Amino acid sequence: MTRDGNHTHPVVASSSDTPLASSSSSEDSNNHNNKNHKNLSIFSQLPSETLQRSLPPTGLHEKDAEKDPPYIDVLIAGGMGGTIADFLMHSVDTVKTRLQGQPSATPPKYHNMFHAYGTILREEGVARGLYSGVAPAMTVPGTTLYFGTYEYTKRTLTSAGVPDTLAHLAGGSLGDFVASFIYVPSEVLKTRMQLQGRYNNPSFISGYNYKNTWHALQMIIKYDGVGALYQGYRATLLRDVPFSALQFAFYEKFKVAAKKWEARPDGQMSLPVETACGAVAGGLAGFLTTPLDVMKTLLQTQVKKPSGAISTGASTTTTTQKYYVGIWDGLKWNLKHHGVVSGLFRGVGPRVFWTSLQSALMFVIYEQALHLQENMRHFGQWPYSSGSFGSS
Repeated sequence: MTRDGNHTHPVVASSSDTPLASSSSSEDSNNHNNKNHKNLSIFSQLPSETLQRSLPPTGLHEKDAEKDPPYIDVLIAGGMGGTIADFLMHSVDTVKTRLQGQPSATPPKYHNMFHAYGTILREEGVARGLYSGVAPAMTVPGTTLYFGTYEYTKRTLTSAGVPDTLAHLAGGSLGDFVASFIYVPSEVLKTRMQLQGRYNNPSFISGYNYKNTWHALQMIIKYDGVGALYQGYRATLLRDVPFSALQFAFYEKFKVAAKKWEARPDGQMSLPVETACGAVAGGLAGFLTTPLDVMKTLLQTQVKKPSGAISTGASTTTTTQKYYVGIWDGLKWNLKHHGVVSGLFRGVGPRVFWTSLQSALMFVIYEQALHLQENMRHFGQWPYSSGSFGSS
């Protein structure tokens, strides 16, 4: 034994029959094992994020999934989601328009939503009946601008420290306002075509008789002026701006809660939960803004003339139609004379049905389109880079 400092080492006697190669090989093996142990120690101390980057990509990283998508993806997904949802729900919107726009002085042609749907389908068919006015309803630029403005406003405000709820409310409101310059004229064309149905329609008298959308646009500008394309603009904003603000605010809150509840590895929602979030968000927003929808319809359809007797051909009906001088006047008058349910929330059933389904379809298509674009970009199959139009 020899002592070296505080350590004691055994003395190995050298002998001619002791193979030096064996000693060297044993020492190299020990050094190799020590080196592997050090490498494993260093590897185990790496951050989990670094380890995950080193692994082969099996899907989108959770952190990447939580990042804001590029604006180009938002614009494409928003245009697809809004337009496809409007197309699929157009027949229900036509029924709602016929119910609200049918003459009130005569016995109603349509008694409720289901009766109206069956009657229009039987008498006028699908293309020229339930889907009349579908061409001007396909406002891809409007829905694209709507989602793009919302996303930009939301990101700008949240990065400035504004609370999420306020950012969502402001984004929804501003998005609808900016898009209104496009969708309100299309709404005027769509509504008139929906009320009319097919050209020379004998099944429903609407006061309009346009050959097609282009002919309708020409006739409106020729006889009513360009301003007629923005008829009811303020009333439309009165309904749609609060609705959009509430719809997006509800959906964003439900989406965060749903992701925490499901706790999926990819950080996303399942399709049924995603559908439910969109439907409940749209249904709640539609329910809460029903009084505004009622006033929009009454303000756009009222005729400025005194109440009196109206001849309907077979009989004479006395009407006591109220002329509203403003929004608040209409709300107070209906609340006083008809109450909450029959006055302010008339037609709440069809409205909630429409807003729930349309919202569910829109948000599901929007989210799925975003996932598809991100997956295609991840595997190099998407032509637009993540830096297109910025990503945050």
